Amino acid sequence: MRLNEISYTDAKPVEGYGPGFFRIGGVVIHGGVLTGPSGTLAWAGYDDSATLLDLAGTIDVLFMGTGADVAHIPAALREQLEEAGIGVEAMASPAAARTYNVLLSEGRRIALAMIPI
Repeated sequence: MRLNEISYTDAKPVEGYGPGFFRIGGVVIHGGVLTGPSGTLAWAGYDDSATLLDLAGTIDVLFMGTGADVAHIPAALREQLEEAGIGVEAMASPAAARTYNVLLSEGRRIALAMIPI
């Protein structure tokens, strides 16, 4: 078996999560979180579309963690993001975190917005 060390770019991986929090790059954030090439910050949820739209041109896909269960994101938000050239994939937050980490390690242009479980 060959083991490869994973190196991340400026974006930080999701290291853990629990009820109401996420740990990203060694920092615990309570509540919603947005992380990607621009750094990590608290995210107010679906009503904070401006912060997500600011990612246009820097990412290809935004993974949306919808909490403990898979849920649809608001249609208007999905339309805004897609019009800005940002692909959107909604999934439960744990699955979104895992997917983000894998694609981040591959150097993909991605970001992650999650609602806590």
